[in-house]
Amino acid sequence: MTAVPTHEEPVAADGEGLRAGRVAPRFDGPTRPRVHVAARVEDRLDSAVARVLRARGWTVRIVAYASYGSDGWVRVLARTLLASPQVAGADLPGAGGAAQTGEERPAPSVRGWRSFLTSPVAGADLEVRVGDATHVVTTDRAGYVDAVVPSDLPPGWHDVTLTSADGAQAVAQVCVVGPEPTVGIVSDIDDTVMVTRLPRPLVAAWNTLVRHENAREAVPGMSRLYRELRAGHEDRPLVYLSTGAWNAAPAIGRFLRRNDYPAGPLLLTDWGPTNTGLFRSGQQHKVTQLRRLFSELPQVRWLLVGDDGQHDPEIYAGAVEHHPERVEAVLIRQLTAAEHVLSHGMPTATAQSEEAEAEADRPGIPVLQGADGEELLARAREHGFTPATARA
Repeated sequence: MTAVPTHEEPVAADGEGLRAGRVAPRFDGPTRPRVHVAARVEDRLDSAVARVLRARGWTVRIVAYASYGSDGWVRVLARTLLASPQVAGADLPGAGGAAQTGEERPAPSVRGWRSFLTSPVAGADLEVRVGDATHVVTTDRAGYVDAVVPSDLPPGWHDVTLTSADGAQAVAQVCVVGPEPTVGIVSDIDDTVMVTRLPRPLVAAWNTLVRHENAREAVPGMSRLYRELRAGHEDRPLVYLSTGAWNAAPAIGRFLRRNDYPAGPLLLTDWGPTNTGLFRSGQQHKVTQLRRLFSELPQVRWLLVGDDGQHDPEIYAGAVEHHPERVEAVLIRQLTAAEHVLSHGMPTATAQSEEAEAEADRPGIPVLQGADGEELLARAREHGFTPATARA
């Protein structure tokens, strides 16, 4: 088994991510970290809170996240938290996975800040049952597990069971991608599938922490776009990649299911201090995860979907420049003037975004633009990216 810690991400020396070609995921296990003072303070606070909660009888609960795998391996994503003995695992703040398959009981509308009231359990050993094999993984300082373990599961969706030393269990769904060449989708979330009006701090805080989750708006036509891109090929992988916090994963998963988006793993990040700094780079998180997908799933060419309000065009242009063999096309949702003002203070896309979109548009790798999913779907049909059965 190989543990792959993505919550302590490597950072390119020049901050250019995929453009620089200097950011690569580690597959040789964790190294001894350099712990930043903010991380030490956070660890001490978490330890103090944990002692109080354990004295009150709180025990470890597991939060399992949907993930992916391929021939011979699966990636396991989970987190361990403390919870009251009276609280079921599915009712934990922060519990849940990504866009899951199967049925889910209705959840009440809650304000986002409740998802961030969690107490992580560091250094917890978990048994991971994959098919008939069992592996042991250990959570990191923030309670997360991100590990690659051997697997003999066939292509398709499967359940992986995680068990703690306290006897708590959770089931993570994993999508195993077959070895045949295929086309997949990497989708941004904020302002691509969900209207969040990020990253202005006050607006972001209001949308993430205060508003009821059921009040979040879907970008028109995006769920139909994804379903038509996969029509007749439902085994094509779909990954939702965002700079959002793992604490918001359950709310995001419910949003995706409520708005009829296809099932797929979420790749989010931890907003807390890292071993090397007070804040982590959301842009670097996306770069690292893209490179990892390119490396782990070489049989997949990706449709990269994002918006022109943040850094998606620059990140995707870097992917096209350095890994053109892994990119099928780039689809960019164009924000409205009001959304651009909330995003970066101007009513139009930034010059950097426009330049990046132009750089990404290369022979054989088109850049498709549209105001919403309906316009992007029309462009995708024109370029032959939707199966004929979907257009009939």
